[in-house]
Formats: sequence, structure tokens, C-alpha cells
Amino acid sequence: MQKVGLFLIGAVAAIVLFANAGPMVGLALGLVILYVAFKGFVKAETPFKKWLWGFIGVVVLLTTVSNLPALAGIIAAFVLYIVYKKWNSSPIKTEKEDPFKHFERQWADLNQK
Repeated sequence: MQKVGLFLIGAVAAIVLFANAGPMVGLALGLVILYVAFKGFVKAETPFKKWLWGFIGVVVLLTTVSNLPALAGIIAAFVLYIVYKKWNSSPIKTEKEDPFKHFERQWADLNQK
């Protein structure tokens, strides 16, 4: 029963992850460009270059904010990772433990008392 629940959670997480793949790529690309713009702004020496890098940074920041639904994809990827870890770590019981397995030892302990 636990495997069925893990499968359902994993399936929903995979669907959400694939549905948000586009915004995730856009968010990653926007963050990279924003980092480059910030580095260019810090290294710029003339006021025009600072203004240009600042303008590029603001435009890219506004574009990146529009990709915030990608956070749902990131959370889904994390949930999928947790489901994968739990799927591989859950014990599978193939045999029922015999309740009389240690009967001889327990009988000997009772006879000693």
C-alpha cells in the first residue's frame, strides 16, 4: 500500500515538474543573465555603462519574476527526489516471520526459571 501512495505522489510530482519545465528554463536563464548584469554593473567605470547595466538588470529582473511558477517545478523536483529515496529505502517483506522461530530458546529459558 505504501508503494501505491509513493507512486501516486511521484506521478503528480512528475506531471507538475514537466508542466513547469519551460518556466524553470526561463528562470534559470534569467538568473544567469541577471548575475552577468550585476557583475557588469559592479565593474563598470563610466556612468553610462552603469546606467546601461542597471537598465538591463531591471528588465531581466522583471522578466525573471514572471517565471515564478517555476518554483512549483522546483518543489516538485524535490518531492520526486524524496519519493525516489523512500521508494528505494522501504523494506519489502517477502516472507512472514515465523512466530515459533525462537521457540526452543524460549522454552529452554522458561525451564531454567
